[in-house]
Amino acid sequence: MSDPTWQLIAIVLYFAAMVGIGVWSFTRTGDKGDYMLGGRGLGPLASALSAGASDMSGWLLMGLPGALYLSGLVELWIAIGLTAGAWLNWKFVAPRLRTHTEVADDAITVPSFFSKRTHDHAGMLRITAGIIILVFFTFYVSSGMVAGGRFFQASFDTSYTTGMLIVAGVVVLYTLIGGFLAASYTDVVQGLMMVTALVLVPIMGVVHLGGLGETVDAIRAVDAGALSLFGGGLTAMAFVSAIAWGLGYPGQPHIITRFMALQSPRQARSARRIGIGWMALACLGAAATALVGIGVFQRESDRLTDPETVFIDLGVLLFHPFIAGLMLAAILAAIMSTISSQLIVSSSALVEDIYLGATGKELRGNAGAHLGRAAVLVIALVAGVLSIDPSDTILDLVAFAWAGFGASFGPIVILSLYWRRLTTWGALAGMVTGAVVSFGWGQLEGGVFDLYEIVPGFFLSLAAAVVVSLVTPGPERAAVDQFDEALRRAGADEGSAPAASRGASVDA
Repeated sequence: MSDPTWQLIAIVLYFAAMVGIGVWSFTRTGDKGDYMLGGRGLGPLASALSAGASDMSGWLLMGLPGALYLSGLVELWIAIGLTAGAWLNWKFVAPRLRTHTEVADDAITVPSFFSKRTHDHAGMLRITAGIIILVFFTFYVSSGMVAGGRFFQASFDTSYTTGMLIVAGVVVLYTLIGGFLAASYTDVVQGLMMVTALVLVPIMGVVHLGGLGETVDAIRAVDAGALSLFGGGLTAMAFVSAIAWGLGYPGQPHIITRFMALQSPRQARSARRIGIGWMALACLGAAATALVGIGVFQRESDRLTDPETVFIDLGVLLFHPFIAGLMLAAILAAIMSTISSQLIVSSSALVEDIYLGATGKELRGNAGAHLGRAAVLVIALVAGVLSIDPSDTILDLVAFAWAGFGASFGPIVILSLYWRRLTTWGALAGMVTGAVVSFGWGQLEGGVFDLYEIVPGFFLSLAAAVVVSLVTPGPERAAVDQFDEALRRAGADEGSAPAASRGASVDA
């Protein structure tokens, strides 16, 4: 068999396993709550690895190593900011969100939680949040499909369009069948594949170069500044922009829905330890892969034509074709885990928040699951059309969507969990401000506009939500009572006095 044949066998086996998990999940998916949130049945391991795999996407194995390959460790500040932000998100958002969404009439989506938290009877908040999710996630899903197309183009010399359609077809199939459980449990397998590959590739690269000392010498021979976190003329604005990626975590629906799906709030602590350990190992592996790639491909006769394929090229060079195929499948795992999670959240927004929010209808039995599957197909088709002729890098597409969600939803999630005085109008003002500022700021260049748009978007959204909440009538009594009940339960789950008595929540 030729090398591509071995690699294709590995890829086909991976695809078959993912579809198999989708079929298994289908047998455990009945109503709308099962399809969209898995019946709140995830354990800490599944929740942690699903959140991590959904988070990182093709950026972890293609976008980040490509940026590090070009610029050195100075690009690692993004990963450092993300890891810090993820830890804070697990620590301060996860347990409370799990409690508050259950108290808020068992909200199963982020928009429905906002609406039920503030008692938005008109449904404006729910519908607006649903529209924001659809807009930004369409671009986010598109970035995953772009990554899939480039993956097959680089690995098997297929056309970009063929590769994109293969990846999109498989991920839509198992997501369509199994819903949230399929997305979550495929994430577990995919997360393990990703971190294993990111550890093995740089280790074998060091062996290939003759040892650790020889590897360092090879890197320094190419670029002495590649091993410095402060190399490459790092500016204050670039540093702040990189670290600020961590601000986005509280607002990412595909991540925080994993918090909502935990079996109990107490499991957030175990999940945090698993998730952050996985994330740190994966990011360090991505950095090591890029650095080893600098040494290998500057020494070898073949140079990289696309820096974002450094992981792919190292895997093909260093491993038996079948093992290399499994390494390549790890990239697909990163790409597909994110697409599936985003499709489920987008489907939930379209069905649960926009359609049901506007019509006021109730879906009984498996009707909600069927409608959710139809929504997955529609959203995938739109994202696929946008992916046919990509003009941006993977990192650019991810950065756009990440900032949009972080600025729109992040401040509202935090205020919903920690500030009793938040009102419907305040939440709506903050959400719209974050979306508009992050989108508009990202279209401008030069001077202060080189600052990552999530920074002005997040803080202006926070300010708008607070100011508008203070100048509009306070929340109704039922909303305050609901908030206090959630705090009481959160305090009980933490094994201490309720947060309100510790000053975690104050009235204006």
